[in-house]
Amino acid sequence: MSDTRRRVKVYTLNEDRQWDDRGTGHVSSTFVERLKGISLLVRAESDGSLLLESKISPNTAYQKQQDTLIVWSEAENYDLALSFQEKAGCDEIWEKICQVQGKDPALEITQDPIDESEEERFEEMPETSHLVELPPCELARLEEIADLVTSVLSSPIRREKLALALMSEGYMKKLLQLFQVCEDLDNREGLHHLYEIVRGVLFLNKAALFEVMFSDDCIMDVVGCLEFDPSLVQPKKHREFLTKTAKFKEVIPITDSELRQKIHQTYRVQYIQDIILPTPSVFEENFLSTLTSFIFFNKVEIVSMLQEDEKFLTEVFAQLTDEATEDGKRRELVNFFKEFCAFSQTLQPQNRDAFFKTLANLGILPALEIVMGMDDLQVRAAATDIFSYLVEFSPSMVREFVMQEPQQTDDDVLLINVVIKQMICDSDPELGGAVQLMGLLRTLIDPENMLAPTNKTEKTEFLSFFYKYCMQVLTVPLLASTVDEKNCKDLQEGSTKINPVCPGALRFMRRIIGQKDEYYNRYIVKGNLFEPVINTLLDNGTRYNLLNSAIIELFEFIKVEDIKSLIAHIIDNYYKALESIEYVQTFKGLKGRYEQEKDRQTLRLNSRYRRDARTLDEDEEMWFNEDEDDDGEAIEKSRPEEEFPESYGKYMEAKKVKESDNKESFPKRTPTGSFKFTFSYSAGAANGTNAKSAAQNYPNLRTAMVGLVDYPDDEDEEDEDEEQSPRKRPRLGS
Repeated sequence: MSDTRRRVKVYTLNEDRQWDDRGTGHVSSTFVERLKGISLLVRAESDGSLLLESKISPNTAYQKQQDTLIVWSEAENYDLALSFQEKAGCDEIWEKICQVQGKDPALEITQDPIDESEEERFEEMPETSHLVELPPCELARLEEIADLVTSVLSSPIRREKLALALMSEGYMKKLLQLFQVCEDLDNREGLHHLYEIVRGVLFLNKAALFEVMFSDDCIMDVVGCLEFDPSLVQPKKHREFLTKTAKFKEVIPITDSELRQKIHQTYRVQYIQDIILPTPSVFEENFLSTLTSFIFFNKVEIVSMLQEDEKFLTEVFAQLTDEATEDGKRRELVNFFKEFCAFSQTLQPQNRDAFFKTLANLGILPALEIVMGMDDLQVRAAATDIFSYLVEFSPSMVREFVMQEPQQTDDDVLLINVVIKQMICDSDPELGGAVQLMGLLRTLIDPENMLAPTNKTEKTEFLSFFYKYCMQVLTVPLLASTVDEKNCKDLQEGSTKINPVCPGALRFMRRIIGQKDEYYNRYIVKGNLFEPVINTLLDNGTRYNLLNSAIIELFEFIKVEDIKSLIAHIIDNYYKALESIEYVQTFKGLKGRYEQEKDRQTLRLNSRYRRDARTLDEDEEMWFNEDEDDDGEAIEKSRPEEEFPESYGKYMEAKKVKESDNKESFPKRTPTGSFKFTFSYSAGAANGTNAKSAAQNYPNLRTAMVGLVDYPDDEDEEDEDEEQSPRKRPRLGS
């Protein structure tokens, strides 16, 4: 069905008193044999599936709200709503409902909802007690009216009756006219009564009354009545704030008068709910559910109307990114988008998806990339808030955009690098912005939310992209802190002071090892990244300080977690320097773990040999041949050592044979009697411009700067470096 008059959204009220969107479709009223009556049917416009099948019951109370809503309850705590695209469609279905129930379509509610207990009492009462008779709307009767409104709040039946009475003959408008009279006469007693009346009417929780009270003609008088709380010595100045302080700014002129009116109304009603009305008690918390729904559906309409106006949004984006736009104008534009995104949070998932997809198609991410790099702090802060909405909505969408950005020579223009730089350079002493950006960055690089079944390669592709183009930007502060002038001067003078390894860098390495990921472990082994850590431990000497404890804890973690690949690497390459450290049992424990694993591998190999010696010989020959082809890649070609593969023992034997051909290496002994390793990385082994420049500017710097991860297209260069470099581990020093 293509008739837009019957196009509706189906909503159900959840346990948290929030409306859940059940889908969009077209509504019809027809006789359903199974239900034995005229029923409302809604079929989804996407696939024709049945979203709603509801019999129009003679005893159900249907309400028409805001000209385009029909709300009713089918069972206890199960409320339904149909939100029509057009008023004409709502009127047609409303007339059908009223026809089935024999009611006048002019009414806003078909009948009073009565629970069983109240219905029994209701039947026992005299006929005259069914009615609520309002006193004449006069100044002298305000106290009587206030008492009546307050007295009915505890009874659902009487609330319904009073609501019907207030809607008749324009009674509410007459009351609000009395407010103007009382204010002109400075009649405080009358104003206090009007406060009680208006507050009580709001608690009647009736949408039809809200339509009157929140109209352009009446809403400011409603706000005025609520200023005169009897418990306050002086009245509040809410109207002054709404008319003078809170200015409505149109960043781009809104030509649709209905949209303008809806925006004004929603802001003022939200102000009434959040600022003016006191926090409801436990007994009153359900009295304002219809007010919450009123605001919710208004916001849905506003977002939908703006979203559908592509000309308006396109113009906003164009001015936002135009260099000629004045700073003040740009600040207003970005704040508009911030509020726009905040409004979208009230939408249900399906509507929110459509909203953010529209923004993505219009170019919100390229625009943010420009705006987040600007000098204006307010603009950057608002842009960061918008970015957080996008990341929260769909990290995958942000990742996809980042990976599709044109690769330029300057990686600083990439969106994630802009985020990293803002995080690092946050000028706020409290680091509020940095903490927010850090959380967003963590979400983007968290592998746990990269498991979407629609894109199984996202994890590999994005992390490879991040480590290749962004990691060097993230680690700049760590690397910079290791090459300060004082440390370099000490090194040039031959000082034996503490190795200039940044404490942050040590924590960073500990966190990486804590991941227990063999991908990282192989990289650490290949780059001999334990060398600066062990040098620092040896330089620290016998000092018992935080640095010593942190390093010992690092090795203790490796021992306790039995990370086999790292244990083998440490014992094979550094144990001669570490075996003299006996004030802790950590390193002897590592040696013990190493020996136990070698024994297990020997037993396993012997058992395998007994089973099939011939096959074992062939396997060994193949393995050794592979190792001889490229010893520099041996670690990369071997399988991950998660279960310590059987070939590991053979690899260790081959390694020893190969190393025996080289000159025997021992750590150099310092004048103080401790061992020390010297660094011998070539500049080519460093990854990233910062590391390269550091290697050039500080030739004596012992701290190796290497990239965090390997990439297949970098392996050839690393092989060349390894062939040119005569040593990867400490050699016998003189």
